[in-house]
Amino acid sequence: MNSNKTITTRMIASVAVCGAVSFVLMMLDFPLPIVPSFVKFDFSELPALICAFAFGPIAGVLVELIKNLLHLFMTSTAGVGELSNFILGCCLTLPAGIIYKRNKTRRTALLGMLVGTLCFGVVSLFSNYFIVFPFYINAMGFPLDAIIKMGTDISPIFDSEFKLIALSIVPFNFLKGLVISLLTFLLYKRLRPILKK
Repeated sequence: MNSNKTITTRMIASVAVCGAVSFVLMMLDFPLPIVPSFVKFDFSELPALICAFAFGPIAGVLVELIKNLLHLFMTSTAGVGELSNFILGCCLTLPAGIIYKRNKTRRTALLGMLVGTLCFGVVSLFSNYFIVFPFYINAMGFPLDAIIKMGTDISPIFDSEFKLIALSIVPFNFLKGLVISLLTFLLYKRLRPILKK
């Protein structure tokens, strides 16, 4: 009984700390030349993925939730950006956490992160096409032509909404998922004793 309480308390504390760290990392974003300037790279999925491996997939989801709830206080998208970030973050952490939980080996960790990265990239196509872009165009009043121009300024191939999402933003998310997965693979074993103790 006491052991279970200790584990639960430790997990709650770790999730809370990782959520706060994830929030800070979310604010330390930066642009990449392969995507329009409104899409920025950050490492905020890293603590969530580490927590998903340490305590299970639900812990990773809770870190994503805390991060995005905190970011709501400084949102510039009326919560739509945070909703999209939460959905995509869960697409990375949930599959990885579920697969790793069944058999905790390096092989399943890599497999889980690969599946999570694939989900992260594929779902970003739908979340941007059906949630993020319509919000910016219809609710925020950004002209579609202006958004597409941000794409064609990078490459003339991004000359439509779908091409901009499918050929720029989706590859960006695949890249982000791979980078976060690599960092998790390198850091998890070192950070696990800190989280667990």
